[in-house]
Amino acid sequence: FAQREGIPVGARGSGCSSVVGYCLGISQPEPLRYGLYFERFLDPDRDEMPDIDLDICQERRQEIIEYVRKKYGHVAQIITFGTLKARAAVKDVCRVMGMGFDEANRLSQLIPAELKMTIDKALAGEPELRRRYDQDESVRKIIDVARRLEGLARHAGVHAAGVVIAEQPLDDLVPLYRPDGAGQVVTQFDGPTVEKAGLLKMDFLGLVTLTMLERARRLVKEQHGIDINLRKLDLTDQKVYALFARGETKGVFQFESGGMRDVLMKMRPNRIEDLIAANALFRPGPMVNIDAYVGRKHGEAWTTPHPNMTEVLAETFGIMVYQEQVSRLVNRLGGIELKRAFRLAKAISKKKTAMIDAEREPFVAGAVANGVAKATAEQIFDDILRFGGYAFNKSHSTGYALVAFQTAYLKTYYPVEFMAALLTSEKNDTTKLAEYIEECRRMRIAIKPPDINISVMDFTVDRDAQGKAAIRFGLNAIKGVGEKAVASILAARESDGAFKNIFDFCERVDLQLVNKGVLEALIKCGAFDSTGAMRRGLMSVVDKAIQAGAAAHADRQSGQMSFFDAFGDAGGMEVAEPVIPTLQWTEAEMLAHERATLGFFVTSHPLAQHEQTLRKYATAYTRELANFTDGADVILGGMITRMRTVVTKSGRNAGAKMGIVAVEDLAGQCEVVVFPSDLDQFRPLLVPDRVLFFRGEVDRRREEPSLRVTDVVPLESADERLASAVLLRVPGASDEAVLDKIRAILSAHHGERPVYLEITTPAHLRVTVRCNPRSGVTPTAECLGDLADLLGPDAVILVPPQGAGRRRAATTAPPATESPTAAMA
Repeated sequence: FAQREGIPVGARGSGCSSVVGYCLGISQPEPLRYGLYFERFLDPDRDEMPDIDLDICQERRQEIIEYVRKKYGHVAQIITFGTLKARAAVKDVCRVMGMGFDEANRLSQLIPAELKMTIDKALAGEPELRRRYDQDESVRKIIDVARRLEGLARHAGVHAAGVVIAEQPLDDLVPLYRPDGAGQVVTQFDGPTVEKAGLLKMDFLGLVTLTMLERARRLVKEQHGIDINLRKLDLTDQKVYALFARGETKGVFQFESGGMRDVLMKMRPNRIEDLIAANALFRPGPMVNIDAYVGRKHGEAWTTPHPNMTEVLAETFGIMVYQEQVSRLVNRLGGIELKRAFRLAKAISKKKTAMIDAEREPFVAGAVANGVAKATAEQIFDDILRFGGYAFNKSHSTGYALVAFQTAYLKTYYPVEFMAALLTSEKNDTTKLAEYIEECRRMRIAIKPPDINISVMDFTVDRDAQGKAAIRFGLNAIKGVGEKAVASILAARESDGAFKNIFDFCERVDLQLVNKGVLEALIKCGAFDSTGAMRRGLMSVVDKAIQAGAAAHADRQSGQMSFFDAFGDAGGMEVAEPVIPTLQWTEAEMLAHERATLGFFVTSHPLAQHEQTLRKYATAYTRELANFTDGADVILGGMITRMRTVVTKSGRNAGAKMGIVAVEDLAGQCEVVVFPSDLDQFRPLLVPDRVLFFRGEVDRRREEPSLRVTDVVPLESADERLASAVLLRVPGASDEAVLDKIRAILSAHHGERPVYLEITTPAHLRVTVRCNPRSGVTPTAECLGDLADLLGPDAVILVPPQGAGRRRAATTAPPATESPTAAMA
């Protein structure tokens, strides 16, 4: 049904290994080609129902559920129960016991918002909560009641994926209910209980990547007339693997995190097997084998204790990466039948000691019978236990590696269409949206702002007269502008053409859907700019435009003509257009409104005016941190977007506050950490919208790299504190008097920065001479001004720190003109 209706769908997980599933077109990987557990549903001893989890296009998943319901009749979705977590339990009890909202909020926030947090843990770890519990009887009563409620079911919900299908009416088998009173039917048993009752539970999972791929495919067809079959791509295409090897995988399914990009750049994948392995290895546990895999892939020697082992592990260079490899080793070396071998592989991954111990002797005996020395057989079994515990299900990794290749293929060959589809998929996530817009900038893809006369619901491909493609912002991606409002705007535009101005707009759209909030959001983001009016002027007439539009709607409903209709043909009388004041916001105001409504800046960037200074002294962009080793010293330059403090849980500063600062530069954003010992010193500088330089060490211990700060330098102090040297261009014909004046200025501003003289001789030879170390200087504004007055402004050059100002690779640098200083360095 899904394939007939053009709904993207495919199997995930262990179901991808089934040859039956492959032949029926359910799963994508060919199991024999990838060495998967192809006989999964062919085992005559298998007594449970086939378990295939399906990934379905997120937007059309409900169509599949409705189809199943109509076809089979006895169908229901599955209930889930939300339980009372520690903080929620305290909040609920506060409300019931009459505590004021603000006080209840303050009390509940003393419980850390951490995974598996309990009230008892919070009392033990939060001194303020313990103090209030001990000293305030009402707080103690609330906490004691909340402890008894903690963990109980609080409300019912509907499982995101689970669907039950039966051969007879479900109300004969399980209790049912209708969460909305009509329509949707849901079991009153949760998933595990439903399965214990003997019913078939299927998982219909919405996967937004499938939606995005289909949208990108349609855009490619619209723009280029090419109908791509994503299941029949050339999996040996090295241009696609080059994108992985460069780590340019933002938006590529399962491969876009900072840690994974780091792995890809080390691995330099050039075959689908590398992507499958990377997918399986990049998880807690298996990650210990990544360096070995990378080293062996690039020529490091490796051996195994037995030729059969070498054959089974050849694909992964002697490393046990997959459960399928473990089961084959147990089967081929120990003679244990494949079904038992596969169960053993799963037991090893789940550390089921009894089942593992039961198979040790049979394995060793079988291996000896196959000509393996007993000591070698025991060593192999121990190796299987040690490394097999990290083994991952290859069928799942293979299915998802193929989806990853499809996304990378589209990004490689049709980048504009791919990014437009990706932005549409993430339009409700402001953080992701900003991240992918930065990726468009890196890829040199222009993002055009929303326009009431051009934009549609989603992000689209927009071509200029020369055929150059850009991405046009979708109206539904503007904060505060919903789908129904956009539908009304598009219907009016389709019916009567482009909107002339805000008054014409309000007269034609449904003002119940396109209300004042929507109108203001459209103005703030610049969607009305193409009408020729200024944004501040538009904001000043919003109420008038809405009133005029409402009056026009009322007149039409009562059969009267609008003011414009009434006089438009009345003897050629001209009707004066409503006056919109010629008023504009400051650039800072415009940028603030753009960011609030779009999540990024359209008109310009607040850092644009500081670009040369930032490029001169920063030794890394935020998005480059993943390319540095842990502990590397770098200087970042950027603007603070937010600052928060957290209490350290352990270490010598346990209980003290440290700062977590979000910093944005022209390439992206990251977090920098200011330790408790430095927070008081730097706190006055750490305010939103302040532009600063941060010197520190790269922290690669988490998935997204950050910076451990050792120094904070205000932008205005950058020359004085960050320049590594001063270069003075001295004319070759300079007399002794000029040199004496230079010497006097340097003496007056003595410091540690070395000074170099660049002298051009009459024969056009250029010589650079380092001055006596005693002539070091502190490059204050006064010092630089004096030198510029003497030699000319172009003759005084500040040399940036090593590694700064260099021309960065296209993978990381935003477009910018390189400064003369950077070029010299």
